[in-house]
Amino acid sequence: PNLPSSPLGMCGLEEADILFPSTSDRGLIAHVWPDQREPAVLSSYLIELIILLGAAVITVPLFQALRLGAVPGFLVAGIVVGPSGLGLIDNVSEIAHFAELGVVLLLFVIGIELRPARLWTMRRLVFGLGTLQVVVTGSLLTAIVHWMFGIRLSAAVLIGPALALSSTAFVLQLLTEQKLLASGYGRASLSVLLLQDLAVVPLLALVTLLAMPELSIGMDVALALGETLIILALVIVGGRYLLHPLLHRVARAGSPEVFTASAVLLVLGAAVVTEHIGLSMAMGAFLAGLLIADSAYRHQVMAEIHSFRGLLLGLFFVSMGMSLSLDDFIAEPLVSLGLVAGLMALKVSVLWPLARLFNLDRRHGLAVALVLAQSGEFALVLFALAHQNELLADGLFQQLLLVVLLSMLATPPLAEMAKRLVRRPPGARPEPPAPEDRPARVILAGFGRVGHRIGQILSMADLPYVAIDKDAERVAAERAAGHPVFFGDACRPEVMRGLGIDERSIVIVTLDDLRDTARLVAAVHQAYPHVEVLARAADAAQCRQLQQRGAAVTVSETLEASLELARAALYRVGGKEAEAGAILRRFKQHYYAEIARMGSAAPRDHA
Repeated sequence: PNLPSSPLGMCGLEEADILFPSTSDRGLIAHVWPDQREPAVLSSYLIELIILLGAAVITVPLFQALRLGAVPGFLVAGIVVGPSGLGLIDNVSEIAHFAELGVVLLLFVIGIELRPARLWTMRRLVFGLGTLQVVVTGSLLTAIVHWMFGIRLSAAVLIGPALALSSTAFVLQLLTEQKLLASGYGRASLSVLLLQDLAVVPLLALVTLLAMPELSIGMDVALALGETLIILALVIVGGRYLLHPLLHRVARAGSPEVFTASAVLLVLGAAVVTEHIGLSMAMGAFLAGLLIADSAYRHQVMAEIHSFRGLLLGLFFVSMGMSLSLDDFIAEPLVSLGLVAGLMALKVSVLWPLARLFNLDRRHGLAVALVLAQSGEFALVLFALAHQNELLADGLFQQLLLVVLLSMLATPPLAEMAKRLVRRPPGARPEPPAPEDRPARVILAGFGRVGHRIGQILSMADLPYVAIDKDAERVAAERAAGHPVFFGDACRPEVMRGLGIDERSIVIVTLDDLRDTARLVAAVHQAYPHVEVLARAADAAQCRQLQQRGAAVTVSETLEASLELARAALYRVGGKEAEAGAILRRFKQHYYAEIARMGSAAPRDHA
């Protein structure tokens, strides 16, 4: 209606004319017809989102069933729906900008997991084998890329170290499925991956600095290392004096929604701040993760952003797949396959002797080299950021994406070869896990009066344990007393995974709320059917209910109090100790046998 006075009307456009907008004209449409834009644009975004989710839901489970990993599945899903595939979505740039939040959350989680205490206990392999692998492999790849392929040094100095990194998510998934994460081969692989994760920080800073043409390569590297040292200093100061008290106040409010908002605000706020000072958003997220790595709230924070991270990170890999052009691969497939074979052969030939240097035998050293031979998701992150900063030309960017994807697809058969190399002969004793990698034997869900006493008993028996409680004041007091207690909701599966639960753990549930206890028992039993759950109950009815949900042992508070009072009474009326003990044992056996009989007769409910 207001067309004659609009910019288009002044250009001679009349109401009878027809305007065909392109995808890039949405901002212009908003300016001319602001009240007619929203439904069409929103509908377009929803359709694109449905297509992306549908492709991921179909492709990723298929790749996981084939043991090819989730990351290649997301990449292939992007190829299928993108311009190189079916062409269902051509709006790659806007999706890629939104998907960058997945990288931000990924770096945040890595910052949390890179706890200084964990790195120090594994320091020999992490800072020895891991550092040598990144430096030697990255230097060789940089020289080859620069001298053999004629790529300018400013790009080669980034491509080499990026290709030297392996896929942390993919390799850890394979090691967990093979149940070899706690083996010598698994520990060495994990150590290298930890150092590679740490190396991402200066590489992210290097990308930003390389985009400044007035600086030299040597100055870029020096500034990147200097920024890393400054960041570590800020971590120590900020984490101790600013962030921890703030999270404590939020946790005291007792509102899960506010805590979730605080976790997201922490990540995004740090990302925006570092972007405004000239660094990348991912760098800020990594810094935020380090700030709370040793806090009592890290497990709950990770649980709050778990779903956001998985979805947005998957969207990032989908956008990478959409950006990938298959024209070069179709035209010259042998070139791409040869580059992948050369890359993986170089990484194996470097890592194998380095592993032997750190006292790994021939088979274990070769297994480590094989499982880490691929390039990974961090190379995708670094290449995407470098491409945005015009450090990589389009053709080079496409070739690098293809090399990373093909190397990841080649990893499962190499991991199977590694598994056969480290397989123990029949009858051999299992390899004990290293002390730094052994999970807590006992997990206490609830650290009130009962949980606190159980913790004292376990400490007297020199048995390690870790506890979780959602009372912020209690957690602060217990941690001040030196007890390993963390803040969080034990009923959240992500929190229990963060505590290190595995098939060898024992979970003792001492929560006051019966509903929370029943939910936790059922969730642990469903996710870890071989984990023994010991639960506290008020009476026989609650014992039966918890046993139906999977508790291996239930203890009735009313029964135990009755037994002790009856024991004291029998002693005081002249009963003999042996006779009194026998009577109480018979009563206790009959009591719990009746609970078991009634529980087996009732229909089992794991809801």
